[in-house]
Amino acid sequence: MTSQKHTRITYPKGKQELHQQMLDLPKSYNVIALSKVNKVRATQLMKIRKKFHKEIIIKVIKNRVTQKAFEKISDVQGIDKLSSQLEGQCALMFTNISPFKLNLIFDQNKVFLPAKGGDITKTEIMIPSGDTGITPGPVLSEFKEANVPTKIDQGTIWVSRDTIVAKPSDVISTKLASLLSKLNIKPIEAGIVVNYAIADKLVFAEDDLRIDINEIKNELSRSYNESISLAIESSYFTKESMGYLLSKASRQAQSLALESNYLSKDTAAQIISTEEMKAQNLVNKLKNKGYSVG
Repeated sequence: MTSQKHTRITYPKGKQELHQQMLDLPKSYNVIALSKVNKVRATQLMKIRKKFHKEIIIKVIKNRVTQKAFEKISDVQGIDKLSSQLEGQCALMFTNISPFKLNLIFDQNKVFLPAKGGDITKTEIMIPSGDTGITPGPVLSEFKEANVPTKIDQGTIWVSRDTIVAKPSDVISTKLASLLSKLNIKPIEAGIVVNYAIADKLVFAEDDLRIDINEIKNELSRSYNESISLAIESSYFTKESMGYLLSKASRQAQSLALESNYLSKDTAAQIISTEEMKAQNLVNKLKNKGYSVG
């Protein structure tokens, strides 16, 4: 008989540890968030890790190792869909923080970086007018190529007027990136974004997690004002509408009392003033018709 030897593949220790972590962490936290970090600088991840090390565990993963681990997890709903999103350079975050709040945290920790050739702008880039502090030389050609008007004054280059050098979605050239760097203009907004998340058995895509705080505040303010107006119009008493309703009732009572010449300490002065005015108008009409009024 011929004996066959079976070769057992031994994976590197690092892969084994990552595989075990990917088996354990999803069961230990309520939220698993995925961020594509192809263009995220290592310093940004370090900053977030350091600031939230007790609340968020961040793992820059090897996709295939993680997918193999996730295939073995059956009791975390949505993990198969999350696994299918693992493409390119990815980081997984394990936390009990809501994915909506997580996105807000990352949004508040964005930084602006110098541009590189090939970067795509998200916003308009403007070179402001004024003294650049740069001495004249070959750099003048970079200003000219970017269509930025300049002048030489007191030994330095001055930009003659505010000049837009790139619009949203433009690709920044290497020469423009070099010029912006010399001017210490950092136009590239960089930050971590939650691209996909599972939380409490629900699956969230990137668009689901985008929150405009100012828009929500404005909407809440509009809703509040509209509800107060409705409560006042329908005379519905609440803690918030009570003051408005009492004030409205007081004005209506005052108006009714004046209309019916009902004298009270609040209406007497105005009723007397109105009657005096009427009397004076009558005197003037009589005089105009030739009557003598004593």
